[in-house]
Amino acid sequence: MTLKEKVEEALVDVRQLLRGDGGDCQVVEADNGVVKVKLTGACRGCPFAAITMKMRVEKIIKDRVPEVKEVVSVEEVNPENEKQP
Repeated sequence: MTLKEKVEEALVDVRQLLRGDGGDCQVVEADNGVVKVKLTGACRGCPFAAITMKMRVEKIIKDRVPEVKEVVSVEEVNPENEKQP
C-alpha cells in the first residue's frame, strides 16, 4: 500500500465529519513523509479551516500513519490571480 493510500484510508472517519458540515478534504500529494492536503467545499475559506486542518486532519493522519512527518495545507492556485512577469 502506498503512502497516499494509507493516508486516504486514515481520513475516512474525518471525511464523514467534514461532509456533515458541507466540506471535504483531498490528498493532493503524499511523498517522503510529507502529505499535502486541500480542504474543499464549505471547509475552504472557513474561519476555522486552520484549526480543522491541525486538530482533526493532521492529528488523525499522524496518529494512523506513523511514517507521516508533516502535513501541509495547500490551496488551489487560480491562474487568473497570478501576476504576469
